[in-house]
Amino acid sequence: MSGSDPIHVVGGGLAGSEAAWQIAEAGLPVVLHEMRPLRGTEAHQTQDLAELVCSNSFRSDDAALNAVGLLHQEMRRLGSLIMRSGDANQVPAGGALAVDREGFSRAVTAALAAHPNVRIVREEIDGLPPESWDSVIVATGPLTAPGLAEGIRGLTGAESLAFFDAIAPIVHRDSIDMGKAWFQSRYDKAGPGGTGADYINCPLDREQYAAFIAALVEGEKTSFKEWEASTPYFDGCLPIEVMAERGPETLRHGPMKPFGLTNPHNPTVKAYAIVQLRQDNALGTLYNMVGFQTKLRHAEQVRIFRTIPGLENAEFARLGGLHRNTYLDSPRLLDATLRLKAAPRLRFAGQITGCEGYVESAAIGLMAGRFAAAERRGQSLAPLPATTALGALIGHITGGHVSAEDEGAPRSFQPMNVNFGLFPPLDRAPKALDGKRLRGPEKAQAKKRALTDRARASLSAWLGEEPAPLPAEAAE
Repeated sequence: MSGSDPIHVVGGGLAGSEAAWQIAEAGLPVVLHEMRPLRGTEAHQTQDLAELVCSNSFRSDDAALNAVGLLHQEMRRLGSLIMRSGDANQVPAGGALAVDREGFSRAVTAALAAHPNVRIVREEIDGLPPESWDSVIVATGPLTAPGLAEGIRGLTGAESLAFFDAIAPIVHRDSIDMGKAWFQSRYDKAGPGGTGADYINCPLDREQYAAFIAALVEGEKTSFKEWEASTPYFDGCLPIEVMAERGPETLRHGPMKPFGLTNPHNPTVKAYAIVQLRQDNALGTLYNMVGFQTKLRHAEQVRIFRTIPGLENAEFARLGGLHRNTYLDSPRLLDATLRLKAAPRLRFAGQITGCEGYVESAAIGLMAGRFAAAERRGQSLAPLPATTALGALIGHITGGHVSAEDEGAPRSFQPMNVNFGLFPPLDRAPKALDGKRLRGPEKAQAKKRALTDRARASLSAWLGEEPAPLPAEAAE
C-alpha cells in the first residue's frame, strides 16, 4: 500500500461521512462515493450527506446514566464530525439531543466538501469495488444498492438478513390545537438546548385510547412485495400498528405512556395515554410524532391521527413510511477491526454491520475510519477497551451473539442499540456511602454511574489522557 493512495468510502450516510472525516483528519486522502442524486432511494429526499431519514433525535445526552449519552461523549472526545454537527444544529428535546435535520446534513456536507483531503464523487458502485482499491470502507447502510449487495453476498457465501425500518410522520406546528395540547418534557427534564417544556403533548382518555387502538389494528396497511413477506421487524423501531396488535396496553406503556406529564388544561385529571411530538427543525415549525413509525397507508394515517385530541386539523409535512433494511452476520464475517475476513481490503461500517441507530452507525464509521487510517500508515491501533461504549458496541458486532452451529438453528445476531447490557459486568456492586447494600432504583442508578465512570477512565487510558469531566448537569 502506498501512503498516497486514497482510502475509498462507499456511502455518504452518517457512518460513511464520519469514516471519511476521521481518515481526512488523520492527514490521508479519502474518496467518498455517494450514489445520490444519480440514484435515489425509497427513504432519502435530498442529495445531502448524512441525511436523517427517520427520527431527528440522537436520543439521551446524559453521559452519566445513559449508554447512548456516554457514546455521545466518547465520540466528541474522538473528534466526531457527526456529533460536532449535531451539537451545532440542536433543537429543544428535553433530555435528548435532537437536531434540525436539514441544518445538520448541510453542516456535514459542507465540512467534508471543504476538507482538503476529501474528494466527493457522485456515483453508484454497482457490484464489488474495483480490485485496484486496496482499502475500502463499505458504509451503504440499510438501503444498499442491489448490485453491491449481491456482490457482498456472493463474496461471503452468506445471506444478509433483512428487517423493516419505519418512518414517523411530521406535523406542521401551527396546525396543532394548543387549546388541547401543551408543552412539557417528561418529568420537566431539560436537555441540551432545552427548557424542560420541549415536547407537545396530546392527551387521550380511556375511551379515546381504545378507539385509537382499534383504528390502528383495523386500518389499511401497505402491502408487502413477495421478497418482503418474511422480513422481520427490529423491536426498537416497531410500527405503531404492530405494537397495537401485540396487545391493547402495549402503546400505553411505550411511546404513548402518560407518566411524568400533567395537562395544564385539566390538571386534576390524568390522561390515560399521551402522544408526544418533538421539534424537528430549528425554526420550530415542524414536529415529529415520537415513536409513531407506521406502515399505514397515507390516507389512513391522516384519518386516524386526526382523531388524536389536538391533531384534529393537523397538516402533515411528511407521512410515515416503510423501507427494508439489510445487515451482515457480522460476528461470523468481520474481524475485530471491521474487515471482511473473506476480503480484508473491505471494511464495513454503519447499520449494515448490525448496529442500530444514528449515533451507533456514526460511531462504527468513526472507528472504521481510524482503523483504515492506522492500517494505511502501517500502524496497529490498540483495541478499544470493552468497558467503553465504543468498545462494547464493536464487541457486539464482531463477537456477540454468534449463531448456533446446528443446521437449521435460528441466527441470534440482531441489530442492537448501544446499551449497558453490552458492557462487561462490574467487578463489585456499588454500595452506599455508609457501606450498606443499595436496592431498587438507587442500586440501578449507582450501577449506571459506576459503568460510565469506568468507561471514561478506560477511554482516557486508551487515549493517554486525563479522564473527561462529566457534563455540568450530569455531575449535579
